[in-house]
Amino acid sequence: MVGWGAVVGLVFAGPLLEPPVPTWLLITTLVLTVGVVLVCAFGVVHEAEHLAHRLGDPYGSLVLTLSIVLIEVVLISAVMLGPGEHTTIARDSVMAVSMIILNAVIGLSLLVGAMKHGNLGHNRTGTSSYLALLVVLVSLAFALPALIGRDGSYTLGQEVPVIPLTLALYAFFLYRQMGRQADDFREIDSGFTAGPDLPDSAEKRSRASVTQVIAEHKAEVLLRVVLLIVTVLPIVLLSHDMATLLDDGLGRVGAPVALSGILIAMIVFLPESITSVRAALRGEIQRVSNLCHGALVSTVGLTIPAVLIIGALTGQTVVLGESPANLLLLGVTLMLSVTTLASKKVTAMHGAAHLVVFAVYGVAVFS
Repeated sequence: MVGWGAVVGLVFAGPLLEPPVPTWLLITTLVLTVGVVLVCAFGVVHEAEHLAHRLGDPYGSLVLTLSIVLIEVVLISAVMLGPGEHTTIARDSVMAVSMIILNAVIGLSLLVGAMKHGNLGHNRTGTSSYLALLVVLVSLAFALPALIGRDGSYTLGQEVPVIPLTLALYAFFLYRQMGRQADDFREIDSGFTAGPDLPDSAEKRSRASVTQVIAEHKAEVLLRVVLLIVTVLPIVLLSHDMATLLDDGLGRVGAPVALSGILIAMIVFLPESITSVRAALRGEIQRVSNLCHGALVSTVGLTIPAVLIIGALTGQTVVLGESPANLLLLGVTLMLSVTTLASKKVTAMHGAAHLVVFAVYGVAVFS
């Protein structure tokens, strides 16, 4: 109710927020909007955690991941179909999401989780599957168009094979993750349970068929899915309205343009970030991987084909090729991720290394 009330309020306040917006009104609106987003984020986390432990992983994590990612894709697509030129919105948004998820969220989760529980074991087959897809998808999204494209954009002849290949790889990943390879994405340490405040232990959920669980708790699962989506939507809608205000505010202080995309990405994926850190504090490190790596695989696997299709149909130029500095940082991030998750157990030092890379990314943004 708070989230949708804020959305309606911004609609009616539209004329007052037309540029130039008075500084006091700009700051007040941004503070109130961020506060509303935080309220909604904790509501999303509440529903997502109950669903995850009712359905078991990877199905529970997929509900939160896909609900946020699909709405993010719709948001980017809506901006592209709207007025104005938005040639780099997909590149900037997905790049920001990549660095936030792979370094900031995972780094913080590994740091707090390992400091509380000691070194944590994860399912290396599942995390390796995520990273294998990310290496390919990120290369197709950012590196290849910079090397073989025209001014950082794929030509139509190059888009024709890239779009179906990307979608086919992502669809095959979902098919295997929800099918025969589901066990590869479950916790290997059953000592950590869901806790007394959640429906059942993760160990019990891993033994039960997801179809059986849905059949037994159909009303609860359906209600929580609906509540989760209804609570996620205001976050994305508010972040869309915030983009204009942030651009205005950051422009007044001379901040880099890319900073707006980073802040919006942090807000949109705030529920997933909170859920990941809380899972790490419970020692559920595989769920951290399912949420973070799964979200990024979905983001890249769905966003890039969507914007390329929209660009081809509307005649818009879609610039995906990244700068050399960002490509270097992305390459370092992927190598660090592979190194981190190649070990049997992750440590607090792994988390600290990821956080340092994210800090360096922040330095690059302001350079």
